[in-house]
Amino acid sequence: MDLLKPSAPNSTPLTPITFLERAATVYGDCPSLIPTAINTAAAYTWSETHRRCLKMASAIASLGVDRGDVVSVVAPNTPAMYELHFAVPMAGAVINTVNTRLDSNTVSVLLRHGESKLVFVDYQYLALLLNALSIFPPNLKPPKLVLITDDAPAAEIQSYTVGFNYPTYEELVESGDPGFNWVRPKSEWDPMTLNYTSGTTSSPKGVVHCHRSIFIMALDSLIDWFVPKQPVYLWTLPMFHSNGWCFTWAMAAVGGTNVCLRKVDPPAVYTAIRKNRVTHMCGAPVILNMLSNFPISEPLKNPVHFLTGGAPPPAAVLLRTESLGFVVSHGYGLTEVAGVVVSCAWKRQWNSFPATERARLKARQGVRTIGLTQIDVVDPVSGTRVKRDGSTMGEIVLRGPSLMLGYLKNQEATSSCMRNNGWMYTGDVGVMHTDGYLEIKDRSKDIIITGGENVSSVEVESVLYSHPAVNEVAVVARPDEFWGETPCAFVSLKTSLPAGNKRSENDVIEFCRARLPHYMVPRTVVFREELPKTSTGKIQKAVLRENAKTMGSLQASRL
Repeated sequence: MDLLKPSAPNSTPLTPITFLERAATVYGDCPSLIPTAINTAAAYTWSETHRRCLKMASAIASLGVDRGDVVSVVAPNTPAMYELHFAVPMAGAVINTVNTRLDSNTVSVLLRHGESKLVFVDYQYLALLLNALSIFPPNLKPPKLVLITDDAPAAEIQSYTVGFNYPTYEELVESGDPGFNWVRPKSEWDPMTLNYTSGTTSSPKGVVHCHRSIFIMALDSLIDWFVPKQPVYLWTLPMFHSNGWCFTWAMAAVGGTNVCLRKVDPPAVYTAIRKNRVTHMCGAPVILNMLSNFPISEPLKNPVHFLTGGAPPPAAVLLRTESLGFVVSHGYGLTEVAGVVVSCAWKRQWNSFPATERARLKARQGVRTIGLTQIDVVDPVSGTRVKRDGSTMGEIVLRGPSLMLGYLKNQEATSSCMRNNGWMYTGDVGVMHTDGYLEIKDRSKDIIITGGENVSSVEVESVLYSHPAVNEVAVVARPDEFWGETPCAFVSLKTSLPAGNKRSENDVIEFCRARLPHYMVPRTVVFREELPKTSTGKIQKAVLRENAKTMGSLQASRL
């Protein structure tokens, strides 16, 4: 057997682009993409999507884009955005999906850092992009532009694009060659995607993934979430967010129907679910909260599987959402791993547990997916494994084929998290339970240390979310003269509260005292109409921490 070695036939580079070719054969006459503006009629089939992507890849190459060049996309969840996830790498380029919620200065920095050669921009974001390009240094050549007009009325498009003349997306499709011999990767380690984390503009962190990691992540996500063939997938997760956790490519692997949604709001989501008989969707916990608080006349007739990531969904939100007909799965992932790599790995016998116990188990992130080689919780200094007792906290570390190649032009940051001991350090704090299930407690910077005790802000938030009047909540540290720091809760209340139903700081504190150890109870409660959000919809704890600091130290807070 020592004579048997890798050879050309068995060493073809892995790439998720091959999913599209197969979909065109197996699911050629089945629906691939449905813009929500077109009722339930399929706009495209998989054979049409395959043909359009080939033509677009040909057109991109004709614009002078070479292998390894970066092509950016500034667009919402539209058919064009979806097609470009295939067409850009089919031209040999690296796709960079830009967060549409960023300001023009940040977009300018990211385009320069990534050296984008071509930008596809949706008409609604043209002004944002033009402002970003106006900040480019005079000696720096800006990228070429292509305008995505989608299916909007001509009058609306003109109101956004008056005075500008750029080739349109559909013009490029029409000019392309359907017989284009797409550019296959020379190696499965060739870069395929570039995504920026939500850091500061002074030091952008561009996460680069190769064809191999995306291929593995896409299939891994389907298996772990148990997605069947030909699901109907509603795009409530932005495709710009880690390329939609790789479900952009995964849906082609199973011949799914992609229902596109330009804007996510509860009425539009529920309408799309009912019209298109949606079976699957993904999103941050904020989407779950939004859907669970929106009044509907009756629960959904058919179950909708909802995969959420990020902070653990509070038990109260999980229970409300599932009562409406959603089947919620919770996972953990990072931009650096391209999707969800730890899932709750639900066991059949847990279905007989009481609702509150089921919610508690679902809030745990669980165990690694099969596409991840190993996960652990370690002491961040020594690197030794912490006790598996469900209470000893440490830093979550990962290793496996879905990890990024590294941060673009930032070797220091790459070496800092991807260390020579064979682990990627995530900066997230968690515990390992006796049954081997992981539970995230916080980001390391969000842990509150009060009187020597570590307080998980996520744990306190979970209790506060069970308060019937609470809509959103974030818990951060406030300086305290006696304890060093204590929990401070920023709370927004539900708008559906009866008139005159006021909630006091003391009411919230007493609610927590009945459910938490006293050292974990917030000493301060601040009511806000709305909590500040990041560009990806996450609550800005950094802003709230600064707000808490400006309040000054609590004096003699010994309760």
